Amino acid sequence: MAKRRLSMADEMEFPNKTKQFLDLVGVTKNPQLSENESIEQSLLITQIHLAAHQPRRYFSTQAMESLVASIREHGILQPLLVRPLESGNYELIAGERRYRAAQTLGMEQVPVIIRHLNDQDAFQVALLENLQREDLNPVEETEAILQLLSIRLECSQGEVISLLNHIANLQKQKTETTNNVVRNQWEMVEKIFSVIGRVTPDSFRSHRLPLLNLPKDVLEILRQGQLEYTKARIIAQLKDEDQRHQLLVKTIEKNLSVRDIKSYIQSVQPPKSSQPNILPNRMKEAYQRIKQAKVWEDPNKAKVLEKLLGQIEALLE
Repeated sequence: MAKRRLSMADEMEFPNKTKQFLDLVGVTKNPQLSENESIEQSLLITQIHLAAHQPRRYFSTQAMESLVASIREHGILQPLLVRPLESGNYELIAGERRYRAAQTLGMEQVPVIIRHLNDQDAFQVALLENLQREDLNPVEETEAILQLLSIRLECSQGEVISLLNHIANLQKQKTETTNNVVRNQWEMVEKIFSVIGRVTPDSFRSHRLPLLNLPKDVLEILRQGQLEYTKARIIAQLKDEDQRHQLLVKTIEKNLSVRDIKSYIQSVQPPKSSQPNILPNRMKEAYQRIKQAKVWEDPNKAKVLEKLLGQIEALLE
């Protein structure tokens, strides 16, 4: 297979922040790395297979078409990252869009960098690489960051969220933690967000995590990249599932604006009464008038009053 040693500039740029990702995982700090692991090589595309659990699930058609056109004209400028398998083939870690574009173009060989990574390290690098996509939607970003934090901190995603909230409360009180474990965890959190470079821990906690509480149907459409976040939040206000589904379909098909969405919601929801509740005053006034008029002295009115009192008493049961 053809080989080309990467220059220092190549290695720093390859691909995007992959070297920083490998540093974070600890792969590049291993002195036992073989010479071939810093060399760009060419592999048959049939030798490369996708991982069973790829973090990426949706691709922008427009972005893929643009990438295919670019690779057709310039070739693959950044090598794919792969790891060797016992079968003699290789598993793709980073560069799935380039891999799929190469398949579309019928390319027989693609440039790669080979790294020996275990399953967990490979998945972490794939997550980090995925977070550098330009077409990444907010839900994918939130889920990927939460997964990555959970892996690096060796705790559940619920515990990650608790840690973020705990630190936020300490910062609000302008105090620092005295717990060494929590301090070390927070240092790792800050390091991860620094490498990702897209969002801060605080904005992630306050603006991204609430996304995961959206209704499942809205969340899935948002995850697929078919809907903007601002529109999704407004549509989620509709509690009726059928009405929400109709609005989702209509918004996607007709590309409704935020104003259109709000108007639709107002049209299907019952108007909220802006009038104060006047029933207590009416009841008080009616009692005073009945008492003054002594309506029970009139046999006919007494029968009506008795019936009304029975209905009122039934309400209280």
